[in-house]
Amino acid sequence: MDNKLIIYTDGSCLGNPGPGGWGVVILDGKKEVRLSGGERDTTNNRMEMRAIIEALEWVQQNTVDRELEINSDSNLIVQTINRGWKKKANTDLWEKIEKLRAWKNIEWNWVKAHAENHHNNIADQLAVSEARKIKKLLG
Repeated sequence: MDNKLIIYTDGSCLGNPGPGGWGVVILDGKKEVRLSGGERDTTNNRMEMRAIIEALEWVQQNTVDRELEINSDSNLIVQTINRGWKKKANTDLWEKIEKLRAWKNIEWNWVKAHAENHHNNIADQLAVSEARKIKKLLG
């Protein structure tokens, strides 16, 4: 069996900008870790990026030293990393991603949003739930 740590990330924003949330599902063998959070005033792209940052920070904090597979439905993020697209916005978050991914063996995959991918759908549900919580708190 492949010993990769498999990660699914997603972001959501109610309005763009507006209240947003991010969600992460980490598959570590038979163990599943779910992470989520949000921000009051953000964009969908920032939440997509925040999910990746939170996943990579979890990997770092848990001293996971093996190959990672990161699955995101953000074509912008995956293509920027895989094809070297220019980083035109959110340079603060790109800087964090670059620092966290340095020296790691990561396979970056794009997955279709709102499709039949169970774990991507869970990441999406986590992100949407966080965005809705924040919107409700804001009134």
